[in-house]
Amino acid sequence: MAQYGKTTYWDERYTKDPEPFDWYQRYSGVRDLINQYVKREDMILMAGCGNSRLTEDMFEDGYTTITNIDVSRVVIDQMVERYKDKPTLQWQQMNITALDFPDETFDVVVAKATVDAVLCGEGSTANVAKLCSEVSRVLKPNGCFFIVSYGVPDNRLNYLEKEDVYSWNVTVHTVPKPTVSAAAVPSAEDANGVHYIYVCSKGGQAEEG
Repeated sequence: MAQYGKTTYWDERYTKDPEPFDWYQRYSGVRDLINQYVKREDMILMAGCGNSRLTEDMFEDGYTTITNIDVSRVVIDQMVERYKDKPTLQWQQMNITALDFPDETFDVVVAKATVDAVLCGEGSTANVAKLCSEVSRVLKPNGCFFIVSYGVPDNRLNYLEKEDVYSWNVTVHTVPKPTVSAAAVPSAEDANGVHYIYVCSKGGQAEEG
């Protein structure tokens, strides 16, 4: 199985294949939910952006202030070049478990497949805890963490529902898998016909999904 938790895997992958690639879902599959939770003027962090078209598609749909981070310097350099005509899109090499942003910087953090990739690495439980702690820290008081995952709630909510630590409410949505699926991390969980959207909302009550 590929080493999805290792930076070297991603650097090699993006060096060999710089073509845009979307894991799990394209924007069209999650657009309605993003529209429900994210405002056009929000400050957005795309965590583990890879070379997905998600940022570009959101930009075209009016979400113009997006900071994109990825652990792979290779892909960040590629994306800086690809989107140099869109100055409101920022690209930085960074590890989501150690964010170099001040507290309460973003309205929304989006992580598509990123939590799953971190869970494939060594020390995954501790790293997901660091990831959630850092996301909570950089989110504004009413911000939300929007996660797209193949992981079923039984396997993901125990990482996310730590009310005393992260002070957010988790709402679970499902979206159908694309019929011609973008490749996914192979897993026993992957037999389901849906992907899961976990929306961790700070401040106030989460809406029922």
